[in-house]
Amino acid sequence: MVQHTARRIVVIGNGMVGARFAEEVARRDPVGERVGVTVVGAEDEAAYNRVLLPGVLAGRYAPEDIRLPVPEAPSMAVRTGTAAVALEPARRRVALDDGTGLDYDDLVLATGARAAFPPIPGLAAADGAPEQGVTALRDLADCRRLSALARPGGPVVVLGGGVLGLEAARALAERGMRVSLVESSPWIMRRQIDRPAARILAEQYGVLGVAVHSWRVAARWLPGTGLELDDGRVLAGDALVVTAGVKANTGLAARAGIEAEHGVLVDDTLATDDPRVHAIGDCAQHPGGGAGLVQPGWEQAAVLADRLTGTRPEARYTGARPVTRLKAEGIELTSMGEAEADDTAETVTIADAHGGRYAKLSVRGERIVGAVLLGFADPAAEIARMYDDGAPVPADRLALLTGRPAPETEETGAGAADPLVCRCNAVTRAGVEAAWLDGARTRPDIAAATRATTGCGGCTRDVDALLAGWNDARPVPAP
Repeated sequence: MVQHTARRIVVIGNGMVGARFAEEVARRDPVGERVGVTVVGAEDEAAYNRVLLPGVLAGRYAPEDIRLPVPEAPSMAVRTGTAAVALEPARRRVALDDGTGLDYDDLVLATGARAAFPPIPGLAAADGAPEQGVTALRDLADCRRLSALARPGGPVVVLGGGVLGLEAARALAERGMRVSLVESSPWIMRRQIDRPAARILAEQYGVLGVAVHSWRVAARWLPGTGLELDDGRVLAGDALVVTAGVKANTGLAARAGIEAEHGVLVDDTLATDDPRVHAIGDCAQHPGGGAGLVQPGWEQAAVLADRLTGTRPEARYTGARPVTRLKAEGIELTSMGEAEADDTAETVTIADAHGGRYAKLSVRGERIVGAVLLGFADPAAEIARMYDDGAPVPADRLALLTGRPAPETEETGAGAADPLVCRCNAVTRAGVEAAWLDGARTRPDIAAATRATTGCGGCTRDVDALLAGWNDARPVPAP
């Protein structure tokens, strides 16, 4: 039970960002001397990493493998299966669907986002519920529903060629499904990569058993038959997975008179136009962006924890520099910044369609402004670090792209920055090594000690490689 001798913080939303905020508060105020936190989550589930849902769908993870840590602090309470139905900012009170309410000194909205269903006949009923055979992939309930529909050898259609759609398509192919993927833009991952990279990526997906249909518009869903396209073709499908974007859950805030557009508007302190109400994660709209990505949401959680616990009242969130990693078995893709830089940038490109590889580096003012790395896993971490830090690039751009060591300089020598291993959690190589020296010998041990591998999962390969070298053996897999 939360003791209300300290300031009361109520968090609405027990997803990845709401749970991370509670964990960050517990790290700063472990005995609850400063604040007491109550987290309210509508799902019956304990908090879990929804970024890894395609891995659950593929069978690489069990649901319990993606659970997030629960803060063990006397000042923390988590209420699952309970939804907030109304805010009363004047009274600083939240009304819940079980008839009770919670008073607060500060309120944190971490209500996330929901799947957006395009206005295509046959997708959703009048009340917005998915029609027969249609599902999103936003939560474990969706994952279970899709798993029940996914029969080996059967056809399935994925609508949406962004990161989630591609990861879902790969996961379904791993389960033995015959997968078609439909994207209305000229190429897949339109926001993150350029057309040549997308062409090679689509060919790789074809080899893996996924037929990619770019620049095609869905006309209607025919339950029991499949998806009809604008050119009259019908793609066979026992199920349709909709991954065509999301909408921020802003209704609770908007009904309470808190300003919202695409998301709940926040400033650098993550406060709304009501200074006692804050928003983080996918439901928040900050001028510097960050919605839809794990790392910015967790950065927001840390900044707000600093502020509301008084640990660092000066902390500010100034925006995101997104790095995207496609987490699909057998494919290594990292992109950042401008996928198609203008002619003011210097660009180096390597295209190897036969080998399924593509690399592009764009530099302006000796700083990286964009990169696409498909099949070039080794240099990805260093390029992402340089992009994050705004570090000057070496004269030999090609060496940087291919991962060949550049001549040691003052920037790259002994005084160089410690490279990031887990970008989601800002865990460096030295941090992983320190945990190993303290006795963390397996990947789960490293995750418990540092949080590495608990975000997007993209650093799992790097952590495994480090452990293999240090242990002089293959790392023990996660149970």
